[in-house]
Parts: sequence; C-alpha cells; structure tokens
Amino acid sequence: MGLTKNSTGTSLISSKFNVAVREDDDHIIALAGNPNVGKSTVFNSLTGLNQHTGNWPGKTVTNARGKYNYQGEQFVLVDLPGTYSIMSTSEEEEIARDFVCFAKPDVTVVVADATCLERNLNLTLQILEITKDVVVCVNLIDEAKRKGIVIDIEALSQKLGVPVVATNARKKSSLGNLAQEVHMVANHLKELTPYQVQYDQEIETAIAMIEPTVNSLAGSKINSRWVALKLLDGEDKIISSINDFLENELLNNDILIDPLNQAKQFLAEHEINADNFRDRVVTRIVKEAEKLSAEVVTFTNKEYNKTDRKIDSILTSKVFGIPIMIGLLGAVFWLTITGANYPSAMLANLLFSVEDHLTALFMQVNAPVWLHGMLILGVYRTLAWVVSVMLPPMAIFFPLFTFLEDLGYLPRVAFNLDNFFKRACAHGKQALTMCMGFGCNAAGVIGCRIIDSPRERLIAIITNNFVPCNGRFPTLIAVSTIFIGGLWGSRYNSLAATLAMVAVILLGILMTLLVSKLLSKTILKGLPSSFTLELPPYRKPQFGRILIRSLLDRTLFVLGRAVAIAAPAGIIIWVMANIDIGSASLLTHSALFLEPFARLIGLDGYILMAFILGLPANEIVVPIIIMSYMASGSMLEFDTLRELKDLLIANGWTVLTAVNVMLFSLMHFPCGTTLWTIRKETQSAKWTFMSFLIPTAAGIIVCFIVTQLAHLFGLV
Repeated sequence: MGLTKNSTGTSLISSKFNVAVREDDDHIIALAGNPNVGKSTVFNSLTGLNQHTGNWPGKTVTNARGKYNYQGEQFVLVDLPGTYSIMSTSEEEEIARDFVCFAKPDVTVVVADATCLERNLNLTLQILEITKDVVVCVNLIDEAKRKGIVIDIEALSQKLGVPVVATNARKKSSLGNLAQEVHMVANHLKELTPYQVQYDQEIETAIAMIEPTVNSLAGSKINSRWVALKLLDGEDKIISSINDFLENELLNNDILIDPLNQAKQFLAEHEINADNFRDRVVTRIVKEAEKLSAEVVTFTNKEYNKTDRKIDSILTSKVFGIPIMIGLLGAVFWLTITGANYPSAMLANLLFSVEDHLTALFMQVNAPVWLHGMLILGVYRTLAWVVSVMLPPMAIFFPLFTFLEDLGYLPRVAFNLDNFFKRACAHGKQALTMCMGFGCNAAGVIGCRIIDSPRERLIAIITNNFVPCNGRFPTLIAVSTIFIGGLWGSRYNSLAATLAMVAVILLGILMTLLVSKLLSKTILKGLPSSFTLELPPYRKPQFGRILIRSLLDRTLFVLGRAVAIAAPAGIIIWVMANIDIGSASLLTHSALFLEPFARLIGLDGYILMAFILGLPANEIVVPIIIMSYMASGSMLEFDTLRELKDLLIANGWTVLTAVNVMLFSLMHFPCGTTLWTIRKETQSAKWTFMSFLIPTAAGIIVCFIVTQLAHLFGLV
C-alpha cells in the first residue's frame, strides 16, 4: 500500500507494499506522527501546492503526497495517517506501520509536539525499532516556549541516536534545518545509532533465542530484532504482512519452528503469555519515553496549561458544555443561513442572466425547441440552482467548521457527546462526523474515515443523513416560516419558525442515536470500541490555511460531485415535465400513481415526486413542487414567501402537510452526491443501498404515525 507511479512520478514495483525503485533519483520520505502535532502543516510548508490527496489502495483512509526540492534533489513526501502507535489496532496504525516497514522510505520524519514530548516519544521509539533512518521533528516549539517548556534538543538527539530538529512549522523558514537533516540521512551522510528499548530480561532472552535465525531468513530486508519481537507477540496481521514482504511463511519455516517454540516455552515458564506479552512491551516503551522526556525537558512554568484547563472546565463541564456547544453550532448555522442569502441571490441572478443569453443564442441559430428545453431549461437551470444554492452556504459553513477545528474546539464537542454515542453503542467520534453533516452529508460521510472500527464507521455513514444538510435548510426554513410561524402571528413568526427548526435538528440527532443503537444490535452487532480522545491545546487559527482547506478540500470537492450528479438529472426532470401521454405529462401520471401512498404519510403525489426528482440535490425540491403545481415545463421559484404560501394552500397544504414535509425532508434517502460518496467510501453496493433504505423507511414510518394520530385525534 502506498504510492503509485502516477502519484509520485517514481517507478514503483506493483506489489502489496509498493516498494519504491527510483528512476529519477527521487527520495521517498515518510511523514509520521500523533494527531494534532502539526504534521499536516509541516507537509504543506515543505511541499507548497505541489501535492494532492487520495486513498490508500483498498482503504478509506486519506493519504497526501507532495514533492519538494532541496540542493538539486527531489524528495517525495508521503503524509502517513496520524496515529499514537503502530501496534496495528486500527487501520491508520496498520497503514503507518506497513509503509515505514515495507515500503522502505529513505527517511521517516517523526513529528512530535514540543508541548507534550513524553507522549510523542512513544511512537518515536516504536519507529526506531523498525528503521534507523529517522529524523525527529520537534514541532510547536514556539508554543512550548510560551508555556515555559524547555527542551534540550541536542541532548535528545544524542540519546535517540538520530537527528532531532526543533521547528515552528507555521513559519516555513524554520524548516530549513529539517530539510537539511533529511537530505543528510537520505544520502547516508550521517552515522546513526538509534536508541534501542530494553525490555524485561525474560523478553530480551526470548528475542535473543530466535533473532539469529530470523536474521538468516530476512537478511538486510528488515530489522530482525523487530521481527523477532512481533513473532513472539503473535499478532496475526503483522505476521501476515511480514510473511508477504519476505515471501516466506515464518511460522511454518522448518529452521524457525523449534527456536520459536523454545522461546515461547521459556516465556511461559516465566508466566509471560500471549495475553500479557504486549502489555509488558507497551509498558516498557512508555517508561522509556518517560525517562527520556524527564532527562531533556524542563518546566520554567509549572502551570503552563492552567489557562487551557480553566477554559475546559467550562466548555466540557456537565452543566455548561452542552448548552455552549448548542449555542456555538447554532451561531454557525445562523451565520451560514443568513450570510448565504445575499451571495446566493447574487449568484442566482448572475447564472440566470447567463441563461437568458444562452436562450437568445439558441434562438439565433434556430435550434430545436426540445434541444433548448433539455439543455437550457433542464441541464443548465438545474446546475444553476444547485450551484447558487449550495456554493454560498458551503463556502461559509466549512470555513467556520474548519475554524473551530483549527482552534481546537471540535475535540471538546466529541468529548461532550461521547457518552451519548457510547450509550447508543456507537463511536464517540461520530459526533464530529454528524456535525460535518450539517454542512454537507457527503462531507460528513468522508469525515467518517476518522473512525477506526469498520463496523462503527458503517454505522456513522448510514446514519449521517439524519442530520439536515445545508441543502435541506431552504425547504425547512420556508415551510416552518409559512405554516409553523404563521400559527403565532407576525409578532412571534420568526421565534416560532426558529423553535421549529431547532426541534427538527434535535429530532435528527435523536434519530441518529436511536438508529445507531438499532444497527449495533441487529445487522451491525458489536460493542463500541474504545479510543483515545485527546484534548489538544487551544491554538491561534491560521486563516489562510483554513480558507484553502475548507474551500479546496471540502467545498469545491463536494460541489464538483453535486454538479456531476445534477447535470443528467436536469434532463430527466425536463423530460418528465414536458413529455405528455394523453393529456397529462409523465410527471403528472407519476404523481397520480403515487397519490394513494403519499396520502397515507400526509403528503401528495407531487410532493413525493419532487423528493424523488430532487435526488441529485435537495435544493431543487421546492422548485420542482412549484413547477408541478403550476404545470410549468421548467423549474420555477417565487420572489416572496407570500406567493409560495398562496400556491401551497391553493393546492391543499395544511399544517399537517407542512409538518410531514419537514419530517420527510429530515428523514429520506441521501442526495445523489452523498450516495455516490457512500459508494466510494464503502466500496459496497449493499451498504449504499442500506444507506438509502434506512432513513427512507424511518421517514415513511414517522410520517405515517404522525398522520394517523392527527386523523385519530381530529386535528385535521
């Protein structure tokens, strides 16, 4: 797993591990580190714009690759998934371990956080067991200085036996020494004597019993001491990867069977078995990391994190944590909805003015009416609607969301909601992916990559659609303002509509938890996994980086998929509205066919058809409803809510209809862009279909119950 020729410009052996073979004297550099240590900042600063992202082959975990030049040589930098360990208990750990060990990078740069070096040295010591070609980058040195943390970089380098560089990755100028050390190690211009963890005497003896035999089998291909340790550990995935790399079934090798059995028998005699072997190994690594840190780190300010802890005592408290979180997210939604109104209107005016010019052009060349209708009133108008409605909210929401992420607040959100998701037998990180779904469900699905467990990742993907994305907000806002707000008169209209929106959002969160628990007890049985939830220090956000990440990586990526889905859908919508059978269009015939079922769930056939035809993008549901009621051949939109209200009431809408439209908008199949993303992420038609079926079934059931109860109690 790893690089490809197309992604790096280097020629690679087509194997499971993609071991690099340089044609152009490129150097392959692996970038490893814990989450939240500034690893991505180091990557971006070194590579600039000469980079791109993708997925590891057969995985849903993102990788980033980029190039930079130093002293006339080209370096290919591979950003490995952030991980606390490479013991292979998660997909990220497996990827990082396999690349460092089997892809044979020239240098592995381990990025550590200067403000918590002790914890970061854990991963550093594990990587030093695999390869000696390591450069340690102690990042965030400016934050450490601000907090009164002093690190003796030279002493740390001497103890680890590899180069150690202090950096502030936000300042590109501070990375010069890092590039120089990487160059020296890659060209073997420096003698390295990597630190070797000394385990309990019994484990060291067992390693010594089999290492010579392992060395005779593996030679210089891999660190024989590390392989011996993993054979004694007995973890199947690691041993399988080693076997594939060496093309040798080590556990079944005749010359290794006896020494390995003797070593395991020796351990058993000293009460070290498969259950406690790894505990002893991990404990020793942690103690060694503590010892090294104590020898090189001094604190001039014993209360360096006092401010962060004071803030956390409020933001993560049982009393204020949830209300503050709801308030902040509410502010983000309000800014998104309010702020998007004006740019949406301007963009719509621009795009629809272009439509007028295109229409004039078609008339000038005497193009057939049907061709104009299909391409301009169908494809172009659909695209114009999707872009004008989707782009502004995403361009506001994603930077705001990324701002909270960069600030360090999102891990606090996960902390506050972790207990709720644990009770639902789901993963605590699902709270973050759910929040991303408010901006765009497709982005929320992509965000599920942060969940290690495949089972819990599937639960998060399937249930992400229960929170309304920005594409559904226009429908929800319009309907709640007209009908729910209208019940309270003009004075309290806005307040009532806002409360209705809040109720819908809370219902979406409740349904997320409920369906997550049902899935975990039925088709996706299992216990919730544990995970390390780190509360990183609060940091000053980098606004330039926020804009680039949010606009390029999220907004334009999602918009591109939406456009690809919406274009062919525009043709279908135009055909349905303009091809007649008898005296009625295909759209009318379809609506009449669905009418009996739609009435059972408090809707009508045209509303249900609008949701079906709105599969490409939720933004076009209301325009399709207007088009259907007015028997127009193309999608329309009114300038005022009053016009829309008059049309809806004239076509039989009541408060019950409005409630069911809001409920079904909250709970129905994901949009085409999200379904496409689910298919890409899961690589499974089955789970894509389940993601379509489950929220739709939930919406039908809830709307049916509400409708029947309303009739039962004479509310309509």
